[in-house]
Amino acid sequence: MKLSIGLSVGILLTLVCSHVAEAQTIKGSRPNIVLVMTDDQGMGDLSCMGNEVVRTPHIDRFYEQSTRFTDFQVSPTCAPTRAALMSGRAPFKNGVTHTILQRERMALSTFTMPQALQNAGYKTGIFGKWHLGDEDEYLPGSRGFDEVLIHGSGGIGQVSLGDFPPNKENVYFDNVLLHNDTIVKTQGFCTDLFFQSGLAWIKDQHESGKPYFAYIALNAPHAPLVAPEKYTKRFLDLGWDKGTAGRYGMIENIDDNFGRLMEKLNQWDALDNTLVIFMTDNGATHMSGTLNGERVRHFNANLKGGKNSPNEGGSHVPAFWYWKGVLGEGVDIDALTAHIDLYPTFCDLAGVALPDNAQAFDGRSLLPLLKNPEAVWPDRELFFHCGRWPKGKRDDFKFQKCAVRTDRWRFVNNKQLYDISADPGETTDVAEANPEVVATLREAYDRWWASSLPLMVNEDLPRVSPNDQPLAIRYRKQLEENGLPAWTPDEL
Repeated sequence: MKLSIGLSVGILLTLVCSHVAEAQTIKGSRPNIVLVMTDDQGMGDLSCMGNEVVRTPHIDRFYEQSTRFTDFQVSPTCAPTRAALMSGRAPFKNGVTHTILQRERMALSTFTMPQALQNAGYKTGIFGKWHLGDEDEYLPGSRGFDEVLIHGSGGIGQVSLGDFPPNKENVYFDNVLLHNDTIVKTQGFCTDLFFQSGLAWIKDQHESGKPYFAYIALNAPHAPLVAPEKYTKRFLDLGWDKGTAGRYGMIENIDDNFGRLMEKLNQWDALDNTLVIFMTDNGATHMSGTLNGERVRHFNANLKGGKNSPNEGGSHVPAFWYWKGVLGEGVDIDALTAHIDLYPTFCDLAGVALPDNAQAFDGRSLLPLLKNPEAVWPDRELFFHCGRWPKGKRDDFKFQKCAVRTDRWRFVNNKQLYDISADPGETTDVAEANPEVVATLREAYDRWWASSLPLMVNEDLPRVSPNDQPLAIRYRKQLEENGLPAWTPDEL
């Protein structure tokens, strides 16, 4: 019996020591980082999350092999999530309170995550959607990215809001994009192009032996809901409406491209030193459709709300992390985590020394949880606001479409309280039974709002006409002076 107890204690100590050793190995280990983030894809838009209509076998396999953050929170809309990723703090503190009207521009005072990685010797590339400002000084090439291939504004074809004028036609195919300092004409479906371009760049970095950060930030499955015919045909044949066929077709196309990404990384023997992350930027859109003429609600993982909602369905998204031989496979981390945590985590992994004038983080490093999914993780308060208030109406919207999350609670619109631990679908308001919780979260929200107000630097700016959008001006100038070159990524 004593031998058995001693053996058990020995095994336990060995496991604890292995976690400590792994911690020391991970911190400053400088892995390559590949971050794939999709656009407007909710928690229920993957078959591994329970969707019985869409088929995502490659991401499902990745899910099975990954460490999964089961309570991962982002902002309820596109640009705010991107600002949080790039800054490590709440988007309003970067001036990002909307997705348009110049209020999507990330404050120039922000020291960005790719800038930090560059300082640590990383090469950095973005492929897809930036959505944090289109003027030269706001573009990713000025904010820490060595390689850039992006569309303008918040979506391909949003010409009145700042995308390149030709993209109004033939949306999502053969698009005009910004490649580094040159506007170029491309060929093919946008998601295929962004993955192919990212892979070609990754291959170059891999062969050079330099650490890299590849940010494949897709605009799909954001509307308009368009996909190649080979991806929509199955859904149309089953009797689904065109919108559903387009959206689910886009997701299945993403899945095929993600599978190819993992296949190539494996083929190049890159996975031993590469952290691959799959996540989405906010909750789902187009949450209903028709099947053979009958209205159907699409699967949303039983969450309340979707994009632009202060409820769980607006901000609770998939987050799967894979690092071969380092992170556990099929491991769930249930702690409350968020987009603001990636920047400090990457700094720890890459051995970044931040400058003294860098902004303070709202996020935390996830290294303790990556090392030990059961690590002590103090409770926290995460703040959400959908923004998008009309010009000059900010103060009137303080308590409209807002929320506070803790490990247990979600406090919505300054009045509804949900016990997420027992009621993740937010079906029962328990505010009346928990006045002390309401008072605590209301006070916390007031403090956060007050701290954010001085940093909302883009309020009340004038609306920019389509012809005066920065990328439209740049497009016309280049077209007149140098024309529009064709561009294709290198073959693999």
